[in-house]
Amino acid sequence: MRMRKIMTICVLTLLAAGAVFVGCKQEKKTRTFGFTCMNLSNPFFTVLEQTIREEVEKNGDKLITVDPALDSIKQISQIEDLISRKIDAIFLSPVDLEAIRPALVSLNHAKIPVINIDSEVKDIDLAAAYVGSDNRNAGYICGADMVKRFPNGGPIAVLDSPARAASRTRIEGFNEAIAGKGFTVVFLRDVRGDTSIARSCTEEMLKSNPEVIAVMAGNDPVALAALAACEAAGRTNILIYGVDGSPRAKAAIAEHGQFTGTGAQSPISIAKESVELMYKILNKQPYDKRVSVKTFMINQENIDDYDIDSWQ
Repeated sequence: MRMRKIMTICVLTLLAAGAVFVGCKQEKKTRTFGFTCMNLSNPFFTVLEQTIREEVEKNGDKLITVDPALDSIKQISQIEDLISRKIDAIFLSPVDLEAIRPALVSLNHAKIPVINIDSEVKDIDLAAAYVGSDNRNAGYICGADMVKRFPNGGPIAVLDSPARAASRTRIEGFNEAIAGKGFTVVFLRDVRGDTSIARSCTEEMLKSNPEVIAVMAGNDPVALAALAACEAAGRTNILIYGVDGSPRAKAAIAEHGQFTGTGAQSPISIAKESVELMYKILNKQPYDKRVSVKTFMINQENIDDYDIDSWQ
């Protein structure tokens, strides 16, 4: 009888220990991620951040977002603060592809994986992986569309932001498409992704180069700023192109005015691909170092095929 009692106690003890073990095993460590981009006033980055946040929170994890507002020094300082808060990983789109290096070095020293999103950093070896749109194609298809509309070419303006790899690559693709087609870039400005600078530069262009027939912009916000300047000056004969496929740009295209087309991308797809990649890295699973998300043309001919009120 005494032996049976002892055995019963042992069994109960083992069962209790097993229950504790299972309970511990089921507990999940909450991970904290950082997010930083060039400027959260840009709706592309707003959607990108919101989608990443939704995907991260589905897994019970947290996202800390900082906004450098086009200031590369501020971005580096904010990243240093995120490091001190012991984040597990970071989603990063640089204000400046070269100036971001000190932050990348600090993240590497802290062994914090970096998912470089949207615009590639110069020191890509310091990032765990890169996820972004096919930016060269986004620019190329804008140039190809322009060639169709102006088969004899003509004088054009380009509003670029070369410190951002995404914009620079788009303009490279655009230049490839128009090469040898009779176009001459008579007005080229670095607007640094700033819409106020873009508008003032367009106003300058309208005075100094009134012969311009079209404007190519590195993104939709810059293109919309150029549109506003042209409309205010009554120069509605100048065709305008952007890159993003934002709701505001699609609405302008749908009016069949001078905003002619945009090389569309999907911040939702970029965000989901980035989160999936990040969890693979943290869980030590095989992953691709580079993920390219397709881009496509939205213009006045196919605008009815797209939802104007939301991102694709």
